[in-house]
Amino acid sequence: MTRVVIYARYSSDLQSEASIDDQLEVCRRYAKQQGWKVAEVYADRALSGASKFRPELTRMMADAESGRFEIVLAEALDRIGRKLADVADLFDRLSFQKIELHSVATGRITPLHVGLLGTMAQMYLSDLREKVRRGQLGRALAGRSPGGKAFGYRVIAGSEAGLREIDRPEAEIVQRIFKAFASGESPRAIAKQLNSERVLGPDGRAWRDTTIRGQVDRGTGLLNNALYVGRLEWNRCSYIKDPRTGKRVARPNPRKVWEVVDLPKLRIVDDALWDRVKQRQAVVTVAMARDSSGNALNRTHRRRFLLSGLLVCGVCGSGYTIIGKDSYGCANRRSMGTCSNGHKIRRQEIEERVLDGLRDRLMAPALVEKFVQEFNAAIRDASRDTTHRRAREEGRLAQIERKIASIVRAVEDGLYNPAMKERLAALETEKTSIAAELSGMPVPTPIRLHPNLPQLYRQKVEALTETLNGPAIRTEAAEVLRSLIDRVELTPDSDNRLTIKLFGDLAQILAMWYASGRGRLTVRRYA
Repeated sequence: MTRVVIYARYSSDLQSEASIDDQLEVCRRYAKQQGWKVAEVYADRALSGASKFRPELTRMMADAESGRFEIVLAEALDRIGRKLADVADLFDRLSFQKIELHSVATGRITPLHVGLLGTMAQMYLSDLREKVRRGQLGRALAGRSPGGKAFGYRVIAGSEAGLREIDRPEAEIVQRIFKAFASGESPRAIAKQLNSERVLGPDGRAWRDTTIRGQVDRGTGLLNNALYVGRLEWNRCSYIKDPRTGKRVARPNPRKVWEVVDLPKLRIVDDALWDRVKQRQAVVTVAMARDSSGNALNRTHRRRFLLSGLLVCGVCGSGYTIIGKDSYGCANRRSMGTCSNGHKIRRQEIEERVLDGLRDRLMAPALVEKFVQEFNAAIRDASRDTTHRRAREEGRLAQIERKIASIVRAVEDGLYNPAMKERLAALETEKTSIAAELSGMPVPTPIRLHPNLPQLYRQKVEALTETLNGPAIRTEAAEVLRSLIDRVELTPDSDNRLTIKLFGDLAQILAMWYASGRGRLTVRRYA
C-alpha cells in the first residue's frame, strides 16, 4: 500500500491550535479516498510559512531522504510554504527522491501548480505586509503608538487604541535614569541599582543594561526613545528575514524616510538633559570602539565557541556568557545583579570537562556493543531495501515483457487491431524506463562487515575532543552539539564547586555520573 505522510501548519497570528486538527482530518479523509496508508504526521504549530526553518518540515525532509514514504499530503500548498523559492526547492527535492506532493485542494502538485500557487502565496505575504505597514503609518501620523507601550506611559482608558498619557511614577524613573547616565554612571550600574531597590522595569521585569542603553542607530533602548522629549519617530528600522537563517535582521533606515510627529504632551525629559545624554553616548561609543592602544576594534564578528548558546545558569536560568577573557559567567549577575551565582569558569575548562565526559561515557563497553548492533542493523536494512526495490522493479519488467509477448502472439495469429500498435509502443517505452532504472540500482551483494568495527569505533571516540576543537570544523561541531544538547546547566553546590548537568538527547547514550577534581558532571534526560 502507498505510504503517505501528512504535513500541517498554522501561523500564530492568523489561526488557532485547532487548525492543525482540522487540517489533519481533511487530509486523512482524502488519503482514505485514495486508498493510501498514513505513515506519519508532521505538524508545525505557530510558525509562519514565510520561513522554511521549521522543525517538523526539516524532520519530514530528512525522512524523505531515507525513503520512508512515497507521497506528501497537505491541505493546501500554502501550508508547505508561502515563498515561491522555498516551495520550488522543496518540490525539486521531493521529485529527486521520486516522492509526489499532493494537496487536498488541487490533487497532485505539478511544476505548474508550484509556479502559480507559489506566486499567489508570496503575493499574499507581500500584500499583508503592506497592509500592516499602512495601518502602522496611519497610527503614527495620528500621534498614536504604532507598536508597544513605552515605559513611562500608560494607555488612556476608554480611548482610541494607541493613545497614551504620562505615567508619573514611571516618568520619575525615566528622569532618574537619564540624569544618572548623563552624570557618568554606566547602564549596567544603573540597572543593578534599580534592581537592588526592587524597582520594576518595562512589563514588570528586572532591569538590564541593554534595556537602558539599547542601540543608538536603531532608536532602541530607553536612552534613545525620542518620545521622552515629545517626538514620535517611526520607521527608523526595516526588518528583513535572512534567507540563510530565517531570522529577522534589523536595518536602520536613512533619516529622510523617518516619520516624525511632535507630541509635546508626552514630554518627560527636557532638551538640555537629552542633549547631555547624546553627548555622553557619542563619547562612550568612541571609547568602546577602541582598544587599549587606541586602535579601532572590529566588533562586527563575535567569536563563537564550541558551547556558545548552550550554557545556562542553574540558579536563575539566564545564559552563561563570556564575561572576560575566555571566562564564562552568569549574564544576569553581570548585567542586572539579580543572581547569587558568582562562579566563573574558564572556557577551556568547561569544554574539556564536557567533552571528556562525553568521551569517557561513549567508551563504555555497552555503548560499543550498541554501536556495533546499530551499525549492523543499518547495513542490513539498507541491503534489504535495495533488494526489495530491485525485486519489485524486476517483477514489473517481467509483467511488461509478458504483455508485449501476448500482443506479438495475437498479431501472429491474425488478431491485429490498430490500437495494438499504440499499446505496444507504450509498453516498450515503459520497459525501457524500468530497464534504465534497474541498471542504475546497485546489485545486492553479500554483507561483509569490517572485522575490527569495535576498534574503529574506539579510535573515533578517543579523538572526540581533538576533532571537535579543530578550528576548521569548530562552527560545524557546535551546530552538531546544539542539535543533541538542549542545555548545559552550571550550578554551585554545597562544597562551593560548580556542578554541570547536561540535558538533551545525549542522555539516552551517556551514563549517569562523571567526576573530576574540580567538580561533577551529571547527564540527565530532559523532557
